[in-house]
Amino acid sequence: MSAEFDITETLDVKGASCPMPVVKTKSAADELAEGDVLEVLSTDSGSMSDIEGWAAGTGGVELLDQQADGDVYKHYVRKTE
Repeated sequence: MSAEFDITETLDVKGASCPMPVVKTKSAADELAEGDVLEVLSTDSGSMSDIEGWAAGTGGVELLDQQADGDVYKHYVRKTE
């Protein structure tokens, strides 16, 4: 998938391990306005399933895309409410 949306903010959590990528993503998402898109950059391979699970179980956010780019995992989350 290619990112075809406007990124509002980028959160760099490279070097952080579980559960910090999700904790920091939630905190950053809480600060977004409705419709804003957060790009999360992580080096924790577990963040792929962790952020997907968090977004699926959390109201107010939508996981738009995830990509593995070498050793960096990119996540795109939209604030929906």
